[in-house]
Amino acid sequence: MTGYRGGRDETQTPPDLDRDDIRTPNARRYEALGRVMAALSGEAEMLEACRDLAWWRGSDHSWHIEWRDGPHASEVAALVIERVREPGLAGPLAGPAGIVSASTASLDVMGVSFVLRAIDPIGMARLRSRPGLWRMSATLDGAAGAVRRVRPRQHSSSRQHWEELLGG
Repeated sequence: MTGYRGGRDETQTPPDLDRDDIRTPNARRYEALGRVMAALSGEAEMLEACRDLAWWRGSDHSWHIEWRDGPHASEVAALVIERVREPGLAGPLAGPAGIVSASTASLDVMGVSFVLRAIDPIGMARLRSRPGLWRMSATLDGAAGAVRRVRPRQHSSSRQHWEELLGG
């Protein structure tokens, strides 16, 4: 590929095919993707729960985000709508653009379409109820529930909270 037009002569290109929105990606699309990914990265618990997180640009220039396990698509959509904002503007930059369900959600972010798809979602309520590594420090500190305190020289036959967490 050589030259500005990939080796094609400038006079051969029809004027309607030379528009930036067809030939090159629009900066707004990538800005919208960046804002959505920044909103999702602020919720570490949600991202840690997702397996096989993938995103790609669809043929209609919309963004598709897909993951396995983890939260419902409606929960991710609510998080994106809540967190994608512009300082100084009263309203959000994102909103639902179609049906929002547990497995699929359609959003409009800054005029760019997003399709969220959850494969075999388990939901945030269930994710928060099961122990995970991100809760290890809270569990060891005793903040994850009622922790039975045992005197240092006394041995107990019941498993300690850290033994359950680590599988020991």
